[in-house]
Amino acid sequence: MAVSLLAMVLLIAAGTAYRQAAAHFSAISDLPINLKTPLKEFPVRVGNWTGTDVPISETILKVANNDDYLMRKYQNSVTGQSVNLYIAFSARPSTMRGHRPEVCYPGSGWVHDTSTKQEIPLVSGRSLSCLVHRFHKPYPGSGNVVVLNYYILDGHFTTNEDAFDGLKFRMVNYSGKAHKYVTQVQISSSMTNSVISAASEFGDLISKLFPDTNAAQ
Repeated sequence: MAVSLLAMVLLIAAGTAYRQAAAHFSAISDLPINLKTPLKEFPVRVGNWTGTDVPISETILKVANNDDYLMRKYQNSVTGQSVNLYIAFSARPSTMRGHRPEVCYPGSGWVHDTSTKQEIPLVSGRSLSCLVHRFHKPYPGSGNVVVLNYYILDGHFTTNEDAFDGLKFRMVNYSGKAHKYVTQVQISSSMTNSVISAASEFGDLISKLFPDTNAAQ
């Protein structure tokens, strides 16, 4: 009888300890992981481009579950070009999967027309690999949108979502440090030349916000 009682007490104690530990680690994993330079500090003025912050609904932010984000509309005072710049950073890379334009835009009523891979020369002389997606709104709606999309994975450009699909990217980040991260960059406009021009001028400045963590180790 005493043995059974002791076993029961130990079982209850173990269950309580487990729940407390699980709650502790859950709270840690839900805390945002901060960049050294917050995305809101990305320059409002880039060459002839001037940006204005655009609010994002709490519903979208909750679904995306990013650690930091930037949504800003830029206008070029010389060419008249206009683009929307969206940057989303997550030190929990697995949360970024599935949030690509080919999924999100059709989910909002857009029809996917084409996707092409492009290499865009940056100011520094480097080349940026990206995907350019084109969508249209079906009748009775109207309009077209071009969405340039790429990722920065631990400091390196990629267009491949499978690049952050491994086990090491699915593990909960308990350290609170951005040693494994992925950033999604989207530049959208009604004109293809506008997104390409903006990507060429913004690309180096964006990448400076995100270190090569593999080189730092």
